[in-house]
Amino acid sequence: MPFEWFLALRYLRDARGQTTLILGGVAVGVSVIVFLSALIGGLQTSLIDKTLGSQPHITLSVPREAPRPLVAATASLAIARRTEETAQRLRSIDQWPTVVETVEGRSGVIAVSPSIVGAGFTVRSGARRPVVIRGVDPERFLAIIDLRVRMTDGRFDLDGNYVAIGAKLAANLGASIGDKLRLSSSEGVDDVVTVGGIFQLGNDGVDGTWLLTSLRHAQSLFNLAGGATTIELKVADVFAAQRIAAEIQADTGVQADSWMTINAELLSGLSAQSSSKTMIQFFVILAVALGIASVLIVSVVQKSREIGILRAVGTPRGRIMRIFLIQGGLLGLGGSILGSAFGIALAKLFESLARDPDGAPKFPVQITGSLLVFASALATGVGLLAATIPARRAAALDPATAIRNG
Repeated sequence: MPFEWFLALRYLRDARGQTTLILGGVAVGVSVIVFLSALIGGLQTSLIDKTLGSQPHITLSVPREAPRPLVAATASLAIARRTEETAQRLRSIDQWPTVVETVEGRSGVIAVSPSIVGAGFTVRSGARRPVVIRGVDPERFLAIIDLRVRMTDGRFDLDGNYVAIGAKLAANLGASIGDKLRLSSSEGVDDVVTVGGIFQLGNDGVDGTWLLTSLRHAQSLFNLAGGATTIELKVADVFAAQRIAAEIQADTGVQADSWMTINAELLSGLSAQSSSKTMIQFFVILAVALGIASVLIVSVVQKSREIGILRAVGTPRGRIMRIFLIQGGLLGLGGSILGSAFGIALAKLFESLARDPDGAPKFPVQITGSLLVFASALATGVGLLAATIPARRAAALDPATAIRNG
């Protein structure tokens, strides 16, 4: 065994009480980091999944029509110019097949679905409900939002006049599979459709208003022959959606809104959670560093006579420094292993305490290998850094003074 390792282990063994206390302190600090990181990471992933489970990552649409300038003459013949907001009509994206082809080839985009989204009413047995009519290409749409796994009754079938509706909308209409509905679009076009499937996305706004039909049927309902009002995209990295949206808007001229823009409050909440996690980690690391440094400084004082003798017999300063750096690294590494195990156990216990009616945890945790490696590397690095000051102090001891005062 190398000389530095032998002495480092002996010093740790000789001061068993101090070693145990600091290992416990490091372990508690690492367990807090692992537990909070796993909990916050799980909550963030769950929130994003629930939010993006009912919407695309990027939505392309027609830019808003600009306000119209108006000219008016006053009694004294003076001309005043003002502008008036233009009523926004339901319009198709110009040359949308070309736009689809363009964005499909863009790096980071994994699915593209053209659609028509408009307002309407549906009537059954005197019950009249406002709905959001979504005309989609079934195969493309399922790559954006996989409704097949969210069907509570029937199947996702949009052939002919079959439609799929949200569970809350079905309950409000008293409708079930095979029932007929009278559908009226905002353009005044009426039709009779058949309920082929009922889905539940867990979002009341969606489950209570969405009515999905085929793209061709929606084109006839809104008098948009061959048109598409929106193009919905799914990207590989959800946090790159804003950048990709900005690039697409610059290249195509269409309005591109990412989920990050639409859900600005959610993004602000996620950012606040991440900031809180970082602050907690900082103070935990600070406490761990101070604990290791204080123990090793005491060790230097206690071992000053031995250190003086080692320096007197010709032991280089570098070897003396490495003895204490090894101690700091071992304390950090050992504490991180114990803390990681305890943090995982605590996170799993917390996850199992509360569950939703469907059996899913209310507080999901996300434990990954990268998190454990990060926590271990962080604790070991902090241990080495905290040992730097005691190590330098030990290496700087004057041999004669240390032996005489030791």
